Amino acid sequence: MNQNILTLALFSLILTLSFKIKGQTNPPPIPVEIMLGHNRYFFQMVMKRQFTPESKFGFFTVTTFTSTYEENSPENRITVPVQIDYELYKGFSVFVGTRINSFAGFTPIVGPKHSFITRNILAITLLSYYANGNNEGQVLGLYEFKPKLGDKLSLYTRIQFMYIRNFEENRHNRSYLYLRAGLKLGKWNFGMGANFDRFGPQKEFVENYGPFLRYDF
Repeated sequence: MNQNILTLALFSLILTLSFKIKGQTNPPPIPVEIMLGHNRYFFQMVMKRQFTPESKFGFFTVTTFTSTYEENSPENRITVPVQIDYELYKGFSVFVGTRINSFAGFTPIVGPKHSFITRNILAITLLSYYANGNNEGQVLGLYEFKPKLGDKLSLYTRIQFMYIRNFEENRHNRSYLYLRAGLKLGKWNFGMGANFDRFGPQKEFVENYGPFLRYDF
């Protein structure tokens, strides 16, 4: 299963990085980030695109990979969500898609999404229902604040969180809080990061601190 998930994740990465929107001359960047934490390596790629400049249909993914520094560790995790959005009104949309990860496998998802994007602010909020028969729901938030400090230099901060709950058994499934603080110089972002992860009903806690580097393709 893990090898199949890894293959799918790498294919998704290649496909996404080569994804071109016809007629969209200034598409949003594709940020790719690595963080070398004190006990884990973290990778993330975010992509948000409309099919055409005038289309109400779009594509969204937040692909993540977390690995310990031990070879073939069972704690290595990959998550590859693939969502197709339909905009209802000025940033409000609904989506359908799939969420694939190395622990739970394949899950169909559906729900609403809100996006607010300016030069200095990025705010994306999603509510997802897992249509896998387990009666699970998820909330995900991705919020960036990038005020300018000079002609080419900006402050870079990010708060990102996720919470998954099993409503049928009324228990915690998975959650995280990721924090970033640093600088943005052109297409480069760098600074320090902190990842706080919780797993399962017992909320097993894993923390990870270290420098991060991001490039906006």
